[in-house]
Amino acid sequence: MKVAVASDHGGFRLKEEIVGFFRENGIEYEDLGTYSEDAVDYPDIALAVAEALTKGEFERAVLCCGTGIGVAIAANKVPGIRAALCHDTFSARMSREHNDANVLTMGQRVIGPGLAREIVSTWLQAEFLGGRHARRLDKINDIEQKYNRYGR
Repeated sequence: MKVAVASDHGGFRLKEEIVGFFRENGIEYEDLGTYSEDAVDYPDIALAVAEALTKGEFERAVLCCGTGIGVAIAANKVPGIRAALCHDTFSARMSREHNDANVLTMGQRVIGPGLAREIVSTWLQAEFLGGRHARRLDKINDIEQKYNRYGR
């Protein structure tokens, strides 16, 4: 599995922690920026990651900002993206098992590096359960199609 990782300036240090976790655990990843704490706009970072994911360049992605909220909102505007904001391991596992989340978002100002590593580990190990959850994802896809068709 190849994972994209990126952040805005508010999540830069947390992203660097996650990159370290990937290196230590032999997880294939690509760092899509930002590369410093200089200010950047989180929608630009989230869009780049979401587009790369929908093109099949990555199987999953981790996005960080100050709270994780902004990058989740922006990424979820791209059809096919299911970004889940998780600040605990239970939510991380459920986001994969029940929602087939393909993007994990977290906030540097909300959680510490140790918990972030646990969340990422849990999220990467969890698999989508399918079954009744697949039916619900189909309904989400129908919503996306409906609103894309009308240009909203």
